[in-house]
Amino acid sequence: GFHLDELWLPGVSAAFPRDSKLFTWRNTFLALDVFLKWWERHGLRSLRRKAIERAAEWITERMHHSDGLGAIYPPMMYSVMTLDVLGYREDDPLRVEALRQFNSLMVDDGKRFFFQPCFSPIWDTAIASYALSYVESEDSSVSRALGRAADWLLAKEVRRKGDWSVKRPHVEPAGWAFEYTNEFYPDIDDTAMVMLALSRIHSSDPARQKASHRRGLDWLLAMQSKDGGWAAFDADNNWEFLNGVPFADHNAMLDPSCADITGRVLEALAAHGVERAHAAVRRGVDWLVRNQEPDGSWYGRWGVAYIYGTCFALRGLAASAESDREAHILRAGEWLRSIQNADGGWGESCASYDLGAFTAGPSTPSQTAWALLGLLAGGDTQSRSVETGLEYLLETQRPDGGWDEELATGTGFPKVFYLNYHLYKDYFPLLALASFSKRVIREAPAGQVHPPAKRARVL
Repeated sequence: GFHLDELWLPGVSAAFPRDSKLFTWRNTFLALDVFLKWWERHGLRSLRRKAIERAAEWITERMHHSDGLGAIYPPMMYSVMTLDVLGYREDDPLRVEALRQFNSLMVDDGKRFFFQPCFSPIWDTAIASYALSYVESEDSSVSRALGRAADWLLAKEVRRKGDWSVKRPHVEPAGWAFEYTNEFYPDIDDTAMVMLALSRIHSSDPARQKASHRRGLDWLLAMQSKDGGWAAFDADNNWEFLNGVPFADHNAMLDPSCADITGRVLEALAAHGVERAHAAVRRGVDWLVRNQEPDGSWYGRWGVAYIYGTCFALRGLAASAESDREAHILRAGEWLRSIQNADGGWGESCASYDLGAFTAGPSTPSQTAWALLGLLAGGDTQSRSVETGLEYLLETQRPDGGWDEELATGTGFPKVFYLNYHLYKDYFPLLALASFSKRVIREAPAGQVHPPAKRARVL
């Protein structure tokens, strides 16, 4: 056999250190852990068997309605281990399928061998469709592609009650997940993004699309937290004392409201006719204003980091008819312009999460696009920052129309795990350029076209 102590150097304790103060949540949970380990050895075996049976039932039910438990690497890996310790045979259909789903995350292209954490088809399809919908094109294949995307997205709507319904038991099931199939865990961010896309693209079944719009809006409104913001998967999942659990090393015990998702939901609500006078919109706007950082930025939970949060907070506020002359909007614009790199682009390091403040990084296409989208939403269409940012995107574009980006700009778990979304480098710059083209070129009087707009006409 083996012991976990083998993973530590001789003389180094594997025990979690206690806080210096006697009465803290961390020390409370450490003491509780000691008791639970004692109970595991001496507690009622019949009670333990019943608990294991209920836990196994909970797990296997969710494995049947997703591409693996949670459709993401950690629980998919642990589910295979769980089936093994529960005594499932290697050829049991449930174990075979669980292992197949886990292995599907593997990438071996002859040069690299690694595991993807999950798949992101709904997220990517929604953003790509939304960006393409801003591009004026006489190519009929574009409209056909967008119609097919709309049909596909509608087919992926979740109609099963998932774990979100524990706090919202009377809400009709709706929403979209991140992955191909993850019916217990539709998320608010994907739902808002799909709703944005479906506000601009049209399926072959208008009646079905209209019904889906209604359900999606009702679900988004129902998932607003009491503080006025929106989180990723749940509502009011913000019991901060749980952060004291010492073995929660991914910093993901909670699902609190965040600026990037709150902004995107406000944008989606506005796209479907929910106006500023609606109570949910007013509360969402108030949440964003209250949670702005002192320097004018917003913290981004699901993208790196303050550039991401600021972009989507500004877009949500603009969609909610917030005046671009408000002090918090002006401060955000000043902040974005102040952190621009000398090459005209924008970049931010993942170290921002560790330091708790913006940390500059090399310019990237995705982060440059976020900064531009934020500035445009804040009413800045004529500054030198916008001009040089557009020039950066145009000058770094490859001949085939795409961009290069090696750095991770997506966030899984802050301080722990980051993502390189393969399409971020393409559809966000496209959206930024197309948004600029629509907003500035169409509004400009004849003969007064902003300089980079002339080159952006290639869109």
